[in-house]
Amino acid sequence: MEQRSSNKLDRFLHDEFTFPKAILTMTNADDSRLPRRSDGPTLNRRQWLAAGGAISAAAIVPRHVLGGPRFVAPSDKINVALVGAGGRGLQNARELMKLSDVRIPIVVDPAQQWDLKDFYYRGLAGREPVRQIIETHFRENEPGFQCRGLADFREMLAEPNNGIDAILCATPDHLHATVSIAAMKAGKHVYCEKPLTHNVAEARRVAEVARESGVATQMGNQGHSRDTIRETCELIWAGAIGDVQAVHAWVPATRWNKGMQAPPTDSQPLPAGLDWDLWCGPRVPPDFHSAYAPVAWRDFWTFGCGAMGDFGCHDLDSAVWALDLGMPTSVEMHAAGNTHPDMAPWGEIGYFDFSSARVGKDPNKRSPIRVHWYSGGLKPSRPTQLPHGTNLPSRGVLFIGSEGVLVCGGAGGPADLYPVKRREAVGQVPQSLPRSAGHHRDWIDAIKGQGSASSEFHYGAKLTEITLLGLVALRSRERIEYDAEAMKVTNSDPADQLLHGQYRNGWELA
Repeated sequence: MEQRSSNKLDRFLHDEFTFPKAILTMTNADDSRLPRRSDGPTLNRRQWLAAGGAISAAAIVPRHVLGGPRFVAPSDKINVALVGAGGRGLQNARELMKLSDVRIPIVVDPAQQWDLKDFYYRGLAGREPVRQIIETHFRENEPGFQCRGLADFREMLAEPNNGIDAILCATPDHLHATVSIAAMKAGKHVYCEKPLTHNVAEARRVAEVARESGVATQMGNQGHSRDTIRETCELIWAGAIGDVQAVHAWVPATRWNKGMQAPPTDSQPLPAGLDWDLWCGPRVPPDFHSAYAPVAWRDFWTFGCGAMGDFGCHDLDSAVWALDLGMPTSVEMHAAGNTHPDMAPWGEIGYFDFSSARVGKDPNKRSPIRVHWYSGGLKPSRPTQLPHGTNLPSRGVLFIGSEGVLVCGGAGGPADLYPVKRREAVGQVPQSLPRSAGHHRDWIDAIKGQGSASSEFHYGAKLTEITLLGLVALRSRERIEYDAEAMKVTNSDPADQLLHGQYRNGWELA
């Protein structure tokens, strides 16, 4: 179907609510009300009526009917609804606005406005400021463009023929699965920020619905689309450091509410224009407090997943990809400092044990491996292979091999090979992985049937599940043993319960 769409069929798919261009080539001397153009063949009224059955039907049916329920012609603009208009949502919108074949006609957020001056996003966000930014951008080339603002994503999905092809979900973590599943079930292509879900069971369910629905998906671990993460994989597969013996990944991230010892017990006035009940979604709403929103919700297990949830899908990615990792058989995680059970710690250190990993050049040679994780300023010891005066970066990934080490930047950043003399011995490493056109670009192309996105939900769900198992070990304060096939923690019932979420009435996971 995609091959034909660039010819006659594509002319029928430009706008699902207007006459196809083929009809606009017809003129009629008997009825001036029929659409006409001066260039092209003419039909009289009798010829029009004879041909009209099939053609007039095409004038009133949505474009997807001609090519399947999720069909989008390669030449069409993709209409993306932004769900979640906080700081990260605005950043995603700016990336989409760089793409000439994307429009953003709807912004959805329970908050009319957020003031982010105290956070690294800066400026204003929320439904109305982001809507205005988007509308101003698109009106430069489309003067009549309008971007609507809505509070509830369910209202948008319930609208018949709303013209939306896809949604980009940039809500807090606790809503990722709810929004993504509802959108996929409605036939919308979905991009969702990381972590893909708030718990392991949700990750499994999101991957299942993605597979059943056949929509184009992408998780927002943007580093997965960088050339440098591909180069890291290629170095390991070329045997640049021999057989990999251990991996360390670390981030400096800590709590947003650095001085808070426990969740707030007092309440504060609701910001104007915020539907707090809707923002909480599947969670029983606590009294509003600025410690929760905006941004700092990551500190609380009710809504977020702490530093590990924020960065695990970025900084465990290269190890999972390069070593072809499945699920860990055991995970152990220790909090830095005394931590309230309902809050993320200031930092953590822990270990993921995998029974099978591709450790080097031979794809058939597999060995057990341990992946170490650190946050809050903790990081591994400086390897002896580094030259004098060279230190580990504040955020990164370290692959330790039998013949050298790779020190990589965070989120799939560039890799440096040590000892330096090893670089000459390795030489030029052949490219074996295709390069990405861009994280958002790949998703838009996948919507048009042109390949698949680089971190589609099958991979994204696996990476999320590994990350969230670290949280299960951290929250349960136990070394957990994991049966991936059964999706069960086999040595701890309390830890096993953390694989699943709790949902208030009306918000149960579909």
